Amino acid sequence: MGTINVLFSGVGGQGIILASKILTQCAFVSGYMVKESELHGMAQRGGSVTSHVRFGEEAYSPLIQKGKADFLIALEELEGLRYADYLKPDGYVILNQKKVMPSALNPDLTPYPEDVKSQLEAMGFHVDAVNAFEIANNLGNPKLDNIIVMGILSRYLPFTISTWETVIKESVPAKTIELNLSAFKVGREIIKGKA
Repeated sequence: MGTINVLFSGVGGQGIILASKILTQCAFVSGYMVKESELHGMAQRGGSVTSHVRFGEEAYSPLIQKGKADFLIALEELEGLRYADYLKPDGYVILNQKKVMPSALNPDLTPYPEDVKSQLEAMGFHVDAVNAFEIANNLGNPKLDNIIVMGILSRYLPFTISTWETVIKESVPAKTIELNLSAFKVGREIIKGKA
């Protein structure tokens, strides 16, 4: 296996850093060399947040070069478009169909992009789109969308279910463990027949 590059993108408060830490720990305990780097924007005001995770038999730099990401995990649609140039041709996008209007964007002058999924597919990427926020609300906690998306991602990566579950248990508050594990399982079920 070569190096796998996963870029997380979204806005502050969506749990991007937690999701990337879970992936990093899964790779580490599975015996891979792993590097991680994160960038916080105005996170408390809904600003852009990204995290780069690279793992494999060798991984020396924490940053993913443009055109080299295997996966883009976009927890917000506009952020998915913004970072699409990091994906390699034929890369995979896991797209949370959630729109967060940037405070600097005047919707009368610059409308929010329509049908982001189709735009990403037109660029040649494979897209798994999900309304994780709605699913998370149905599970009882709107902050679970990052874990639902991780369940989808888990279908593509070489880690055991027990590794994912152990790392999630160690990464979330004790009172939310069962809810987070349920969210992870729901995410895995979304694309059960695809991978």
